[in-house]
Amino acid sequence: MAEREHEHVRVAVIGSGFGGLGAAVRLRRAGITDFVVLERRDAVGGTWHDNTYPGCACDVPSHLYSFSFAPNPDWPRSFSGQEHIRAYLEGVADTFGLRPHIRFGHEVLQATWDGDALHWVLETSRGTFSADVVVSATGPLSDPKIPDIPGLESFPGKVFHSAQWDHDYDLRGKRVAMIGTGASAIQIVPAIQPEAGRLTLFQRTPPWVLPRVDRRISGAERKLHRALPLTGYLRRQLLWGIRELQVSAFTKRPGELGVVEKLASAHMRRAVKDPSLRERLTPDYRIGCKRILLSNSYYPALARPNVDVVASGLKEVRGSTLVAADGTETEVDAVIFGTGFHVTDMPIAQRVKGADGTTLAEAWSGGMQALRGASAAGFPNFMTIIGPNTGLGNSSMILIIEAQVNYLIDYLRQLDTLGGRVALDARPEAVTAWSDHVQERMKRTVWQTGGCESWYQDASGRNTTVWPGTTAEFRRVTRQVRLAEYHVLRPGGAAPAGARAAATEEAAI
Repeated sequence: MAEREHEHVRVAVIGSGFGGLGAAVRLRRAGITDFVVLERRDAVGGTWHDNTYPGCACDVPSHLYSFSFAPNPDWPRSFSGQEHIRAYLEGVADTFGLRPHIRFGHEVLQATWDGDALHWVLETSRGTFSADVVVSATGPLSDPKIPDIPGLESFPGKVFHSAQWDHDYDLRGKRVAMIGTGASAIQIVPAIQPEAGRLTLFQRTPPWVLPRVDRRISGAERKLHRALPLTGYLRRQLLWGIRELQVSAFTKRPGELGVVEKLASAHMRRAVKDPSLRERLTPDYRIGCKRILLSNSYYPALARPNVDVVASGLKEVRGSTLVAADGTETEVDAVIFGTGFHVTDMPIAQRVKGADGTTLAEAWSGGMQALRGASAAGFPNFMTIIGPNTGLGNSSMILIIEAQVNYLIDYLRQLDTLGGRVALDARPEAVTAWSDHVQERMKRTVWQTGGCESWYQDASGRNTTVWPGTTAEFRRVTRQVRLAEYHVLRPGGAAPAGARAAATEEAAI
């Protein structure tokens, strides 16, 4: 499509990962074709495009980690690798005719609400757009976080983050430091351990690790799913149902997770015979407080003779020497950070200016909060996919994404019903009531009572990331937009009488 200096669309979607593509598909299925997907990279996939580190794979079963409206009968394994997930997303873009809508190389530099025109103005790296509605689908795993380590800038060797893997750097025979023990690190360590001359893992907090029940999906199974799609649907429903039944242990009865801890401890004992190493690898918090990790190869890799585990975080760098918080010194040639992403301080929030000129980052300076995980007060016609308190600790984020894009479609339907130039702005009291309701439920969850600090929590210790309920419940509370929870904005500030009356109703949770 020929690029113009300025283009107006009904909907602008930021990002082309699962969230962005899911929104685009639902827009087209609802008959809405006046939209663009602004993608800063040169291909779709989001985090599954960026993360190409050795061993990169998903820890959610393939048949559940995919769109319900785009089942894939040909998943090769129970848990798919990055290359298969990225290929799946490329296929979704092709199958649903999304490519004419996608603008690659368009990084959103600034999004500003124009209260007179009742639309958003988006400045990108390749031109300006305006849009009636903006959907931010940048996701929480899009911007890598490297901690501020004194002396790191003077390190003479190689430094990179797991999400920015340097495939041109040869690790063979090198002394390598792996910083962090999260979901990426436990996949990277077994993949690079055979190559590295010496591998040192800097572990601030040990994770709980369960066996990964992974296997190749046979040709007969794939053939069956292709011939009888109902079998693939039933497989997905079984996987979903099992995880729904597990939710109450995480959200209401964390004490029940002790049984799972025993399984994880037995898993460690089978692979790690050294009692000193086992002691360093044993967490002191309730399982589930941090994300439970799945691996059959992590513990065996740590038990290999060329691997050292430093039970402390990285404190400073002195030349080629890494100094841990406990004083341990290690000389290395390369440093790999598996330190996660900007989750509770998403960088896109710094680029979004709302109705009063305040950025979303400023509005969220005391902690992220958005009505039903989607709408922030003061940011009319702006919706976040995978927003505050929409994350999951034990199931597939695709289920949440589908619920949120359904909410988006009803949001647009409400705008059509109101007619004319109109915008909806979440009422501050509705946002506060929703956030208070979520945080009250959060108090008894394992994420708050389990005795750990995690990336689910913001700087003040509030869990602004995870949804404290089932996916079925989230789908129910986002089934439709309730006008009582929004201000209806018209040019000149006038709102129709019906909308004013609706806005006086109590917003039910």
